[in-house]
Amino acid sequence: MENNQMNTSNPKIDLDFRRKQNAEEMRHQVISFALMILFTIIAFVAVGAGFSAWFTVPFILVLAAVQVAFQLFYFMHMNHKGHEAPMLFMFSGVFFAIVMIIAYLTIIWW
Repeated sequence: MENNQMNTSNPKIDLDFRRKQNAEEMRHQVISFALMILFTIIAFVAVGAGFSAWFTVPFILVLAAVQVAFQLFYFMHMNHKGHEAPMLFMFSGVFFAIVMIIAYLTIIWW
C-alpha cells in the first residue's frame, strides 16, 4: 500500500479519503495480528505434540521469521513509501550478521 496523499480544495473529500485509507490500514494490522497469534499457537502445538527436534526447531524459526516480517511491514509501517533507507540498513545488517554467523561456524567446525 502506498502512502497516497490527496489534496483537494474540498476538506470533506480529503477527510473521507483519509478515513478510507486508515480503515484499510487497520484491517491489514488486525489480519496480521491474528495471523501472528495463530502462528504462536501453532508453534506451541508443535512443541506440545512431541514432534522431533529436527522438525520443531526449524519450523519455529520459520514461523518466527514470518512474524518478524509482519512486525516490520505492518506494525512498523515499512511497507509505506519513504522507508527505503531504513529497510536497506536493516536488511544489510541482517545479511552481514548471517555472513558472520556462517563464518564463525565454519571456523569453529573446520
